[in-house]
Amino acid sequence: MSEKPSSEPEAQGEQPFLSHLIELRNRLIRALLSVAVVFAVLVVYPGPSGLFDMLARPLIAHLPHGSSMIAIGVITPFLVPLKLTMLAALIVALPAVLYQLWAFVAPGLYAHERRLVLPLVVLSTILFYLGVAFAYFIVLGRLFTFIQAVAPRVITAAPDIESYLNFVLTLFLAFGSAFEVPVVLMLLVRFGVLTTDQLKAWRSYFIVAAFAIAAVITPPDVFSQTSLAISMILLYEVGIVGARLLGRYAAPPKEADAPQGDAAQADATGGKGPAGGGDA
Repeated sequence: MSEKPSSEPEAQGEQPFLSHLIELRNRLIRALLSVAVVFAVLVVYPGPSGLFDMLARPLIAHLPHGSSMIAIGVITPFLVPLKLTMLAALIVALPAVLYQLWAFVAPGLYAHERRLVLPLVVLSTILFYLGVAFAYFIVLGRLFTFIQAVAPRVITAAPDIESYLNFVLTLFLAFGSAFEVPVVLMLLVRFGVLTTDQLKAWRSYFIVAAFAIAAVITPPDVFSQTSLAISMILLYEVGIVGARLLGRYAAPPKEADAPQGDAAQADATGGKGPAGGGDA
């Protein structure tokens, strides 16, 4: 009578998969907890209403005397500041969320990939923050000054708070994403899709593309479109320099360069190959 095939190999194959799922679950829980903690802090101070007052400051400063914002919906005065607080918590907790993502994928990366990914994650986060700050501190004030200068005098401005929030978030996302141009160029050059010489040769084409992209993703006003396009063009030059420096920093993989899991397996087998590299 033949013996029943053992299910131990299948169980051994399922264990690493389950361990990865458990690790992913734990990382997601920690990321959500970090967002929840920041949300709780923002609810206490400055509070949803105080946070919205801070966001609306560039607009309020340029409204005619006696004008204010309005809320059309019945529960809009409650929901809009709460929505803003949740989004602000996600943005503030972004470094912690990205760290959990990094901690999950890092053990399976080669050493040269770890040297590449972590700096790019940090750089992309900083650039996104810079893009949002540029939109808030520089673009919004000048944009509303331009709008008030060209608006007819017979119109009394009273923007809706929900429309204003959507407008500002669109602007933040546009500038935050546009400031990621250097990271995108560095990755394209690093993985051999493009070269720095090609980027230099295509500079004039990118200038045209920058104005076209700015016209699509920004509100229909000249100032924000021009500001975004010029920012993208300057960041394009930064990306060329960064791609050149990244090529020197992240060396190509070597034979001794292996993921942590492979290195641990090699140590467990005494450095012998999987097919039995012992003495004959």
